[in-house]
Amino acid sequence: MEDWIAVGYLISAALFIFGLKKLGHPKTAPFGNQLGATGMLVAVLTTVLSMQVAGNANWELIIAGLILGSLIGYWMAVKVEMTGMPELVALFNGFGGAASALVALSEIQKFIADSTTVPEGLELTVTMVAAGLSALVGWMTLTGSMLAMYKLKGGIEVFGKWIKTPTWGPTWLNPVKILLFLGVIALIIASIEDPTNEQYLWAIIGISCVLGIILVLPIGGADMPVVVSLLNSLSGIAAAFTGFIIGNSVLIIAGSLVGASGLILTFIMCKAMNRRLIDVLFKSFGGDGEKQSLTRTKVGSDADEVAMMLDGAQKVIIVPGYGMAVSQCQHQVKEFADLMKEKFDTEIKYAIHPVAGRMPGHMNVLLAEANVPYEQLIEMDEINSEFPDCDVALVIGANDTTNPAARSGEGPLAGMPIIDADAARTVVIIKRSLSVGYAGVDNDLFYMDKTMMLFGDGKAMMAGLNTAVKEI
Repeated sequence: MEDWIAVGYLISAALFIFGLKKLGHPKTAPFGNQLGATGMLVAVLTTVLSMQVAGNANWELIIAGLILGSLIGYWMAVKVEMTGMPELVALFNGFGGAASALVALSEIQKFIADSTTVPEGLELTVTMVAAGLSALVGWMTLTGSMLAMYKLKGGIEVFGKWIKTPTWGPTWLNPVKILLFLGVIALIIASIEDPTNEQYLWAIIGISCVLGIILVLPIGGADMPVVVSLLNSLSGIAAAFTGFIIGNSVLIIAGSLVGASGLILTFIMCKAMNRRLIDVLFKSFGGDGEKQSLTRTKVGSDADEVAMMLDGAQKVIIVPGYGMAVSQCQHQVKEFADLMKEKFDTEIKYAIHPVAGRMPGHMNVLLAEANVPYEQLIEMDEINSEFPDCDVALVIGANDTTNPAARSGEGPLAGMPIIDADAARTVVIIKRSLSVGYAGVDNDLFYMDKTMMLFGDGKAMMAGLNTAVKEI
C-alpha cells in the first residue's frame, strides 16, 4: 500500500508539472488548468489513503472539510466579477499561506504536547527551521495578502462608512522590517535549543503578521500587480517548507513550483514596471495615495464623429485597460474589430501592457473570453514601434499604462514603461471622465489636439460606436 501511495504522489506531481507547462500559452491554458486540478484531486485522495493506512483518518472531518471547502470555493468563483478577480487572487494567496502555516503549527504543537515525539540532531534542526520559516512566510503572506486585497478594493465599508486603505511608508520603516526579520531568525534559532517552548512559536507568528502588514503598507498606485505576484510566490514557498515538516513530497514539489513560477512572474512584473525587487520590498514607490486635482477640461466627441474618422483607417491598435474590465465590454470590442476588418479591411492589433488592470494577464484573460485571436495580442515592447504608422489608437479604459508622465522621471509613475499610444496619428479614448488613474496622476494624453474623448460607460460607448460604424 505504501508503494501505491508513492505512485499516487508521483502522478500528482507529474500532473502539476505538465499542467504548469500548458499554462504557458492561452490556447492550452484551460487544459493545463484541468491537469493541475486533477493533480490536486489525486494528491488529496492519496493523502487520505495514507491517513487511512496509518489508522488516523477521521472521515467525518475529512468529508465535512471537502464538502464545505468545495462549496465555498465554487460560490466565490461563481460570484466574483472579472473586476474583482485580482482581489480574489490576493485573498486565495493569503489563505494558501495560512493553510501551510496552520499545518506546521499543528505539527509543532505535537512536540509541545508530548516531548517524546521531539526529533533529535539534524532532523530536529531541519524540522524547527522549516517550521519557523513556514510560520514566517505563511502568516506574513496572510496579513500581507489581506491588506493587498483591501488596497485593490480601495478600502473597506464599516457600518456604512467607506474607509480608504492607507498607503504609508516612512523611511524609518525599512530598518524596522529588517529588525523584525532578524528577530524571527533569532527566535527560530532559540526554538532549536528549546523546541517545546511555546512562547517562541507564538512570538514568531505575531512578528510575522506585523511584518506582512508593513511590507505591503507602503505599496500603492500601479505597482500593486507586482505585490500580488510576490505574495503568490510566498504562498508556494510556505507550502514547500510545510512539506519538509510533515515529510510530504508532493507538497514540497507543488510549493516549489508555485514559489518558483511566482518569483519568475514577479521579476517579469518588476521589469515591466522598471523596478527592482529590492525596491518592491523596501521602497514606498507606488505613490502616497493622494490624487492630483484636475484643472483642465476637454470637449468630448460622439460616436458618429469617431466613426467618420475611422472610415478607411488602414491600421487600428486597441489599447485595453482596467476600464474595459469594469464595463465588461470585451465582447463589444471584439465586435468592433470584426466590423473594421469587414467594412474597411483594417488591420487590427491589441497593445497589451504587462500590468494593465489589477493583476498580471488581466487583459489577456478578458480578451480570450471574447475569443479574440491570440495572435492579435501584442506585448508592449513589440508593438510600441508600430504606433507611428498607426491611423488610430483606440484606448479603452487605460490610464496609467498610457500616461506620458511616466517619461518625466518624477511622480508615482516615474520610469514605468508605457504604451506609446500618443505616437499614433489619432487617439480615441473611451473613459467615464477625465479622472486620474490608479496612481493618481493626471494624463496629458487626454488633452492633446489629436485626442478624441468618448465620455461614458465602456460598454455603452463601444455599442454606440459599433452602430455608427455599421451605418457608414
